[in-house]
Amino acid sequence: MEYPFIKYAPLNFSEQETIQRSHNFYEFMEKRRSVREFSDKDVPEEVIRSIIKTASTAPSGAHKQPWTFCVIRNKDLKSKLRALAEEEEKKNYDGRMSERWLKDLAPLGTNDIKDFIDIAPWIIIVMKKSYDFEPDGTRSTNYYVNESVGIASGFLIAAIHNAGLVTLTHTPSPMNFIAKALNRPEIEKPYLLLPVGYPSDDCEVPDLKRKEYEEIAIYYE
Repeated sequence: MEYPFIKYAPLNFSEQETIQRSHNFYEFMEKRRSVREFSDKDVPEEVIRSIIKTASTAPSGAHKQPWTFCVIRNKDLKSKLRALAEEEEKKNYDGRMSERWLKDLAPLGTNDIKDFIDIAPWIIIVMKKSYDFEPDGTRSTNYYVNESVGIASGFLIAAIHNAGLVTLTHTPSPMNFIAKALNRPEIEKPYLLLPVGYPSDDCEVPDLKRKEYEEIAIYYE
């Protein structure tokens, strides 16, 4: 059986343009930070649609696209999720996490209070699907699910930053309460909770340094 292909349309930047664009994008992304202090200023739904569509352009195993993006604006549902998340996080901070883990988290100023879930105008829950169903009801396997959904989440975070917004990669553990609260089907498992909005006027972030290039890149020539 033959499958259709279409001709790829390259962008055709000059070498200098390629160099400049790579520098510009790095400098832009280097300004990205995880934010825990949000404004309640509204964000147009059109922006949310665009950033999710950007995330959906990510590559995936066998092009299965094993993701669902649950978009939450309802205040009551956000408050319910916050309460459930804080319940789990309190257990983590009060005993589940090792002393070493708590020590590593200390510079970030994290705790079990997750008020950003209430304050941010939008919450996006990234769900992963280990399998799916064909139109005839037969079960369809998805491949490299964690890798695929991880890449899509990276695209989503970059798109949020590109829109001038901020987010935080929140992974309350365990996260099964999210699927139950959202009444999602058994095939979907929570992967990531992302509050999306503007930073508060008095927002502060930890003074952290990223690793030097020589620490993260090894050349084989």
